[in-house]
Amino acid sequence: MRRRDFVAGLGSAAAWPVVARAQQGARVRRIGVLMPFDENDSVSKARISALTQALADLGWTDGFNVRMDLRWGRGDTNRIRTLAQELVRLQPDIIVTDSTPATAALQRETRTIPIVFANLSDPVGSGFVQGLDRPGGNITGFANFEATLAGKWLELLSEIAPGLKRVAIMFNPDTAPVSIFVLSFEAAARSLKVVPIMAAVHTDVEIETTITAQGREPRGGLVVMPDPFTTGHRAPIISTAARNNIPAVYYLSTLARDGGLLSYGPDQVDNFRRAASYVDRILRGAKPAELPVQLPTKFEMVVNLKTAKSLGLTVPQSILLRADEVIE
Repeated sequence: MRRRDFVAGLGSAAAWPVVARAQQGARVRRIGVLMPFDENDSVSKARISALTQALADLGWTDGFNVRMDLRWGRGDTNRIRTLAQELVRLQPDIIVTDSTPATAALQRETRTIPIVFANLSDPVGSGFVQGLDRPGGNITGFANFEATLAGKWLELLSEIAPGLKRVAIMFNPDTAPVSIFVLSFEAAARSLKVVPIMAAVHTDVEIETTITAQGREPRGGLVVMPDPFTTGHRAPIISTAARNNIPAVYYLSTLARDGGLLSYGPDQVDNFRRAASYVDRILRGAKPAELPVQLPTKFEMVVNLKTAKSLGLTVPQSILLRADEVIE
C-alpha cells in the first residue's frame, strides 16, 4: 500500500463517528422479550415502548449495544410455549417477560438464563421465586397485584352500582392465578351481602354465556380478573357487558378507556419502565437471585362517565374525587 493511501485511510478512520467505532469494539448484548399479546395490541405497544425508552435512558440502545428479540404469544398458550423454546435456543443474555403463562413457559426451558418479569400476580405461589426478598434462582422482577385487590374491586363496584345482589369474578383458569384473589373476593362479598360467583371462561362463547347469565336477573355485576386472556378478549367482554346492562370493574386502565365502566389497579406500563433497571443491573453483573421482587408503586383509577350513563348509573363524588382520569 502506498504511504499516501495509508495516511488518507487513517484520516477517514479518524473521521468515523465515535458511536460507530464503539459499536465495533463492544460486545452487543442480546435481550429476549416474550409478550403474551399480539404485536398490534395497544397494551403491548405501550409496554414495549416504555421498556425500550427506559433501557435507552440507561445506556442500552437497540441496534447499537443491544439486540432485542421480541416474540408475541397472541394469547395462545401453545404458541407461548413454542416461542419460549425458540428464545432460549438463541441463548440471550437476559429475557424480559410479561404474565404468568409466559414466565412459566420460560421457567420450563431454562434455569440459568436470567429472567425479569414485568407484570405477574403471584410469583411465590406460582413457584417462580423462593421469596420476595431473595428470589433464589434465575427469575426476579416486578409483581403487579396483591391478594386484597379483589376485595377492593368488589367494594368499588358496589360503590358505583349500589344494591348489587350477585357478582361474577371472571377469569381463565389456564392463564390467571386466581387462587390468590379468592379469599379477598369472598370476604368482601360476605361483608357486602353479595353472592360471589366464580366464572371460569376459555372462549368468546363462554364470555357471552357468563355475562348474559348475569344479565337475566337484576342487580348483577362483574369483576374481570387480571389475566392475559381477559386483556386480549377485552372487546367482547366490554361489549357484552354493555349489551346486558352489567356494571363491571376492571384491573387495567386501558379497559375503562375502551368502554369499560371503571378500572383500578397498578400502572403496568410503569412496571415495564422499572423492569429496565433490573435488566441494566443484570447486564452489568448483578444476579437475579439477589434482586428482590418489587411490588407496584403507582396505581390508577379510571372511570368512564359515558358508560355509567348508558347503564343508568350516577357516579358518586367519592369515586370522582379519587379518579386519576374521568372519561366524559
